[in-house]
This record gives sequence, C-alpha cells and structure tokens, in this order.
Amino acid sequence: MNKTIFKELETKEKKWYLINADGQTLGRLATFVARKLMGKDKIIYTPHSDEGDNIIIINARKVKTTGNKDKQKIYYYHSGRPGGLRTESLQQLKLRLPNRIIEKAIKGMLPKGTLGRKLFTKLKVYNDSQHPHEAQKPDNINILFK
Repeated sequence: MNKTIFKELETKEKKWYLINADGQTLGRLATFVARKLMGKDKIIYTPHSDEGDNIIIINARKVKTTGNKDKQKIYYYHSGRPGGLRTESLQQLKLRLPNRIIEKAIKGMLPKGTLGRKLFTKLKVYNDSQHPHEAQKPDNINILFK
C-alpha cells in the first residue's frame, strides 16, 4: 500500500506579526492577513496543516472601505427564532464593534471547517493602538497597497 510520508521540519515556531490598519483598505488587508494566517507565503505550505503565523491588527477603527460600502454593505445575523433576522450596515457596525468588520472579512477568506476555526484563533484585532501582546515581541509589517 502506498502511503504519503510527511517529514517533520525542525523549525515549527510560529512568528508574531503586528499590522497597523490605519488607512488600509479592508479587502486588501484581509487577503494579506488570510494568506499569512494560512502560511501560504512559506515554502512548507500544505493546505491541510497549520503552518501560518500569529497576527495582531491594531487601529481597526481607522480601516477604509471604497465606494459606498459604508451605507450599502449589510451584515446579517439570525437568532434562530422565527422573525429573528437582524441587519446592520457597515457604518453602524463600525460605530458599535469596529474590530468585527475586519474579523468577518478575514474569517470569510479562511478555509471552512476545523482547520479554519483553528487558524482564526491566531488572529487578534484591537480597535486602538494598545494591545496586550508585547511579551511576544511582534515584528511590524508595513503594508503598502496602491
């Protein structure tokens, strides 16, 4: 019987990265972070394993969107009871929970299932520039999108 053999690599340590979302476009930021969480930028990437790094996003309140998404993009939530559909525009959600916008955008780009849920736990999003992860010594990433 043929079996696939996976070689264990010595360097399995996960890095911590700090990303400032101030002035970044939501979709471009989300795709960059999703690729980092999955580890797609590494040589050892395999779709079925967790090879990605930990990401800290600060200043989620200052993320930009293009066009008329502030008024037109609608987030849906259903309580599970009859007539329990709730809607909220991006503008309203940004006032209430600004970090939820980035979390939802990134979560939709991760794989579905147990692996995607595991990858999502490695994402930390904060509204302001303060975060409790100084002990991990995160590396700053400057994203320059045109």
